[in-house]
Amino acid sequence: VQLVESGGGSVQAGGSLKLSCVASGYNQRSYCLGWFRQAPGKERAGVAAIHSDGDTSYADSVKGRFTISQDNANTLSLEMNDLRPEDSAVYYCAARGRIGYCYDDSRPSEFSYWGQGTQVTVSS
Repeated sequence: VQLVESGGGSVQAGGSLKLSCVASGYNQRSYCLGWFRQAPGKERAGVAAIHSDGDTSYADSVKGRFTISQDNANTLSLEMNDLRPEDSAVYYCAARGRIGYCYDDSRPSEFSYWGQGTQVTVSS
């Protein structure tokens, strides 16, 4: 299984970015997919999650600004609007082959597969 993120970059505060995560070698009927981020000196933290039944979950800090979605069976996206400097981090997509507890605060250790990360930098 391989997850490859793209779409990161540098924007000014208030700007938008769309991250994509393409999965290969992954075919599960039940699954949980998530976006995490890690800023320098901080722990990796959940941003948003979606599972195979379609339910989504967002961290309070991004509610109303970020949208997680599946563009197709193999592509996970994170639409980020009204970006703030505190959103700056390396963003990772993650997946596992069961729903379980699939929320924005799911532990990173509960995910089996990870992308390499994509840098998002928001300047004020």
